[in-house]
Amino acid sequence: MADQTLFEKYGGFSAVSRVVLDFYDRLLDSDEIGPFFDDTEMSKLVDHQTKFIASLLGGPSSYSDDHLKQLHTHLDIKHEHMDEMKAVLAKTLTDHGFSEDDTETVMGELEARRGIIVG
Repeated sequence: MADQTLFEKYGGFSAVSRVVLDFYDRLLDSDEIGPFFDDTEMSKLVDHQTKFIASLLGGPSSYSDDHLKQLHTHLDIKHEHMDEMKAVLAKTLTDHGFSEDDTETVMGELEARRGIIVG
């Protein structure tokens, strides 16, 4: 039997979608990160982010490095923004029952993409 992915372990798209909705509620409250989403169609962003987080968890959706770069290149994302976003995501994952080890795995996957996301 194949090893279970984190995506499968934590409930698939429906669970990831709940995490992402909570994550964005938290980000929108941030003075530093919230303004990035002022002119954003949130339903579309949540859909894309759900697929991205699913891919970080080993799920079926994936984004190439080129695609991620294209999505973020017009934003002036600094390392401090990425650090805060990672902290908010880690807290959100933990609050949704992710173990510390699994949260660290997701943070590692996200960190590996820092150079693509940060301008």
